[in-house]
Amino acid sequence: MCRVLKIARAGYYAWLHEPESSRTIEDKRLLQLIRSSYDASYGIYGYRRITLDLKELGEGCGPNRVLKIMKNNGIAAVRGYKKHKSYGRGHPQIVPPNHLNREFVVNTPDTSWVTDITYIRTWQGWLYLAVVLDLYSRKVIGWSMKSTLAKDIVLDALLMAVWRRRPNEPVIIHSDQGSQYSSGDWQKFCQKHNLIPSMSRRGNCWDNAVAESFFSSLKKERIKKRIYKTREMARADVFDYIEMFYNRIRRHSHLDGMSPEAFEAASK
Repeated sequence: MCRVLKIARAGYYAWLHEPESSRTIEDKRLLQLIRSSYDASYGIYGYRRITLDLKELGEGCGPNRVLKIMKNNGIAAVRGYKKHKSYGRGHPQIVPPNHLNREFVVNTPDTSWVTDITYIRTWQGWLYLAVVLDLYSRKVIGWSMKSTLAKDIVLDALLMAVWRRRPNEPVIIHSDQGSQYSSGDWQKFCQKHNLIPSMSRRGNCWDNAVAESFFSSLKKERIKKRIYKTREMARADVFDYIEMFYNRIRRHSHLDGMSPEAFEAASK
């Protein structure tokens, strides 16, 4: 057999005892860790974030090796979700200045918040979600889900944010020009709680890019074009994404690979 294959007899018997290279065996071990990280992220982590998970476990492999293992085993992060067209935000009665002016990077918590509304499909009809994020950590600090776009949805989300954070100094609260954000009740609430309303230019989504980015992540990473059977099922799944995954676990490149809660804890 050795003569036919033209290999050394010693090499042939070594192959019989260990047919796989040590690197292949190590890759198989790493594959199990990669799958664990991928599954824990609900399938949305790419090789960069998985590499960070492995480093926290004490593994010394680099991102290129993780990427190669993922490609060889058909593991890829979830991508792609088309943004829904505007569902009619109405014409504002009051348009505050754009105080935020795309200054999305802030050095202290509770300096600037952003807020927006999105839709979620269910067989019972739309479920609307309003969120408030702190630009410092990208943490969702307030949210509300309702079956209508009444102004209460944004007030409830903002009330949760104020109740949770209890800011001592004035906070910019930035939104688009939706009618919910230009209502008299919104203005009164902001004035009462020392919040400074700020609004994007009409039709310019980049002025509120961080809120738009959060909704994009939610839809790519959790909703994934599904239609929930009931609003309650959608509400439970979105709650789990925000409170159990996004705020506590999900790594952000903007936060040096940390989750919002880990980033805030580390900065104290």
